[in-house]
Amino acid sequence: MNRKIFVFYISILLTGCGVVKKKTTYGKERTVTVAAVEKDTLSTIENIPVAETTVVVLEKADRIINTAMAYSGVRYRYGGTTKKGMDCSGLLYVSFGENDIPLPRVSYQMADEGQKIKLNKVTKGDLLFFKTSKKGKKINHVGLVVAVDGRDIKFIHATSSRGVIVSSLQEGFWNYAFVKATRVL
Repeated sequence: MNRKIFVFYISILLTGCGVVKKKTTYGKERTVTVAAVEKDTLSTIENIPVAETTVVVLEKADRIINTAMAYSGVRYRYGGTTKKGMDCSGLLYVSFGENDIPLPRVSYQMADEGQKIKLNKVTKGDLLFFKTSKKGKKINHVGLVVAVDGRDIKFIHATSSRGVIVSSLQEGFWNYAFVKATRVL
């Protein structure tokens, strides 16, 4: 009886945002740092000519990334949207919302927003979607691209085991669980 309760409790903990810890290909924990953009270097979006729309999108992406990065290290909490605790979709819901871009609250609904893009076209501010459960058939995890360096794509997200962190899509688990990328900006 106690074993059944223990197994049930562990399965509930691991399904939080769909993150299941798998064996990694490296021996020690990696730390990734992404530089934030100074607020005073960002210009206002009003009265910008059409030729500068790419710059506007990047500046908006930088603002959203800065908002998300402010939650780095916050512990995981299912349904959380504050510094007391955050889940993966809550992190993006708050980060985009604070920058006046409404998104649905849950990851599988976020996946229906924006335009699907190829992985080699991903830029800062794009969303990455994952299926992290073997049993689940729908998207259950989301991350925000914070940097692209060649084939290495870094994204911020909230994991049930480590809270809000920046990871690389080249890490075995995330590469395996990846489903699609979308652009909402």
